[in-house]
Amino acid sequence: MSSFDEFRSAKAIREWPIVLLRVYTGVFFLKFGWGKIMSPNFSEGVSGFLGSVSDGTFAFYRPFVESVVIPNKGLFAFLVAYGELALGIALILGLATRYAALAGAFLVMNFWFAKGQGFFDAQNHDVVWMIILLVLAGLHAGRTLSLDQKLAGRFKYLA
Repeated sequence: MSSFDEFRSAKAIREWPIVLLRVYTGVFFLKFGWGKIMSPNFSEGVSGFLGSVSDGTFAFYRPFVESVVIPNKGLFAFLVAYGELALGIALILGLATRYAALAGAFLVMNFWFAKGQGFFDAQNHDVVWMIILLVLAGLHAGRTLSLDQKLAGRFKYLA
């Protein structure tokens, strides 16, 4: 075995926790994105959910929710469901991982703003997911056991 192969296998062993976190996060978003797609009345649920949390929505974000999101609930339901599904697939495969994680962090940040929960609120899982996704983006989580690793030679922006 060459020293390069030894280095690559040592790197994979050293970075298994981040691979595990990336794949688990991907499975989570894939599961819930697919569940939303398969739900026949998800867009109705979006307006019901936003109506139930609108009192808690951050003040700067409330006009956007009331004047853009709720009137276009079908479009936003589609974007959320397929965005979660695409995020999950990208993270599991490790494809465009950094970009997917950043887009996912943006998605989850919008959930947080809509709910209006405090940063350290015990019920605020959106901030936890946002931080996990930012860590995955920052640590180049797609560099190990992923399609990014295989394609980085051809597509420099994936490295």
